[in-house]
Amino acid sequence: MINAKLDVRIEAMNEIRTRFAPSPTGFLHIGGLRTALYAYALAKHGNGDFLLRIEDTDQKRQVKGASEALQGTLKKFGLIWDEFYVQSERQKTGIYEKAAKKLVEEGHAFYCQCKPKNVKEEGFSPDLRDICRDKDYTTGAVKLKVPEGETLSYYDFVHRKEISWNSDTVYDATLLKSDGFPTYHLAMPVDDLNMKISHVLRGHDWLPSTPIHLLVFKYLGGKRPEIGHLTDILSAVTGKKLSKRRDSVFVEQYLDQGYLPEALLNFVMLLGWAPKDNRELFTLSEFVEHFDVNGFQDANPRFLEDKLNWFNGEYIRQLSDEELFKVLKPFVPQGAKAEEVKDIIPLIKDRMKKLSDFSSLASYIFKKSDEIEPLKLTDKYNAHISAATTALKGIEPSKWGLPTINETLSGTISDNGFKTGDFYMDLRGTISGSKYTPPLNETLGPIGKDETIKRLEKGLEKYRN
Repeated sequence: MINAKLDVRIEAMNEIRTRFAPSPTGFLHIGGLRTALYAYALAKHGNGDFLLRIEDTDQKRQVKGASEALQGTLKKFGLIWDEFYVQSERQKTGIYEKAAKKLVEEGHAFYCQCKPKNVKEEGFSPDLRDICRDKDYTTGAVKLKVPEGETLSYYDFVHRKEISWNSDTVYDATLLKSDGFPTYHLAMPVDDLNMKISHVLRGHDWLPSTPIHLLVFKYLGGKRPEIGHLTDILSAVTGKKLSKRRDSVFVEQYLDQGYLPEALLNFVMLLGWAPKDNRELFTLSEFVEHFDVNGFQDANPRFLEDKLNWFNGEYIRQLSDEELFKVLKPFVPQGAKAEEVKDIIPLIKDRMKKLSDFSSLASYIFKKSDEIEPLKLTDKYNAHISAATTALKGIEPSKWGLPTINETLSGTISDNGFKTGDFYMDLRGTISGSKYTPPLNETLGPIGKDETIKRLEKGLEKYRN
């Protein structure tokens, strides 16, 4: 019955219109990306409109360039809006002041002249019921006149249940500051009604403020949007809600580390929503096609970085070598030649979890011998490296390539009775300065004969008995 009730509410809307309404206070949060994605999918699945609204009425918290950065980030993920609004521009039209005056005139709000007391909120009062509510002030901050003894409720379409409050527990919230700028409690309902928003998706942290918004929606008149509060995304380390102080939470941080937008978006899709068939890989268009509001989950999801790495690895392997070369450019060591990079990509593609892995996996190929610190990894190091040096020196430059290198080193192992694993362990540590590399013999071609011999001789010099 609950699901049927939800379906009726959504299907009854003439047009689905959703919005993403960030404040321009910094980079886009992972939780913000998820909210934008779900709002986009809900609208597009129903052939509706997705709006972007910059909520910048709190001028003190605004960060220069943040609005443009937010828009650029959303575009990287393909979350393109149909309409765009900026609240500070709308404020200049007087739309919020007009709404506040309407509420005062109809007895649902009042002017307050209380001064801030070590807090940022204008019209501050330590009590639920402001001392100014029964006075006849005609100027000051405008505050909501919360009624007594009412039940305030709504049906949360994410959690699929009715949620209610007694109005006696709801405080007289500030709606309009004396400078004419609205607070979120006024600007959001005014805009949602004006823009005919049908469904609001927002973070769980807004739930305590919902009774305030229900009253403002009611008093302003018009059709209130359906409201759904998303779950909190938890840190896999602390088990607590992702925090800017403790965790990496900004989308741009992950893009800078070499996560593909498609992979990050796919990962975020499943942080609070699940398909009926347990499918994991979705493009944005596929997600829109399969999106179902009944897929929202009640349990708070954990941000599992290993799972994100799995997604990213899957998406990296879906790219052609040419496509991977293009997105790898910011992560390629300076001075590396394009053709050399293209030769290396097939060797490391299956090992990469992030684009930034290219440097750790392959940077040694592009370095010089004086930049490599050889590692001695077995007791037979000198014998291994001496034999390898002699054998590789004997290869004619024109025949320096994988077939000849394979044949030469295999013969060296056989002729000397070396253990293959130990031999290549020392060879790898000397050539790369690392225990882990792509297939070593295949990288000797790009490194070149002269550079390979220099590294081997450097190792012999360092570990000579």
